[in-house]
Amino acid sequence: MISIAFFYFYEMRRTEIKHTQPIAPSELIITPSGAIYHLDLRPDQIARNIIVVGDQYRVEKISKHFDKIDHKVSKREFVTHTGWYKGKHITALSTGIGCDNVDIVINELDALVNIDFETRLPKDVHTELNIVRLGTSGALQEEIPVDAFVASTHGVGFDGLMGFYESDFDNEEQELMKAFVEQVKWPVTCNPPYIVKASQELLGRIGEGMFQGMTATANGFYGPQGRSLRLKPSVPDMNERLNKFSFDGHRITNFEMETSALYSLCASLGHHAVTVCAIIANRFSKTYSEDYNVPVNALISKVLERI
Repeated sequence: MISIAFFYFYEMRRTEIKHTQPIAPSELIITPSGAIYHLDLRPDQIARNIIVVGDQYRVEKISKHFDKIDHKVSKREFVTHTGWYKGKHITALSTGIGCDNVDIVINELDALVNIDFETRLPKDVHTELNIVRLGTSGALQEEIPVDAFVASTHGVGFDGLMGFYESDFDNEEQELMKAFVEQVKWPVTCNPPYIVKASQELLGRIGEGMFQGMTATANGFYGPQGRSLRLKPSVPDMNERLNKFSFDGHRITNFEMETSALYSLCASLGHHAVTVCAIIANRFSKTYSEDYNVPVNALISKVLERI
């Protein structure tokens, strides 16, 4: 049965706030140095092409390929290196783990390019960002081997984040969502899920030649992904349910913890986003990469050439 919450979630429409008064200091927090609060970045310190990673130590693995680094900024788990690679201006930035951190990162990146920090009003001309998430993930289809790459056509969100925003979903996304809830028999006790597609331009360019499929985004590593240590998950057969889902040529290829928030926030704010992951585990063949740094480093090189 589809819950009432599911229908309510999909009846909401995205509405852009038209600010006529400056955004209050409590809502848009700018430091005395002119930087946005959490990321500690100023508008001149980011590029329009951004590679986001979960692991803060992976930022340096990207920036070591840069021909020149203009800015290095670090605050909490948010580490940013902005520089140049073969004439392309690129920012590498760590988000930390989870959709809650992605909510901070994407909103603040958007503010850096689309809000005037002097007037505290949105700019008249909108700036689009290209944001590529470069991550690691576990495969949910046995034929996808460890050390392979997967590009996410859609993010399937179990995180609940978009229930706090007015959102708009196209017909394809809504049809996929209805099919997902019905086939998977989604429990009413869990967050209402949602599905958002990738930027088609970035997916085609960055994901060329990779496995492609829908990526499930969990709001935890253990119970929400069907793992059991000392606590019993409420959906112990989560992986089996996701593995069997199929609709109009779409299936769920992998599990991770950031993509749905990235896709939904970027779509709502007018930015382009795609996730590509190195597969370091397969949940059905029960295999794990012997050295996941090898495929991760190869994926970094591929993304830098294609971004």
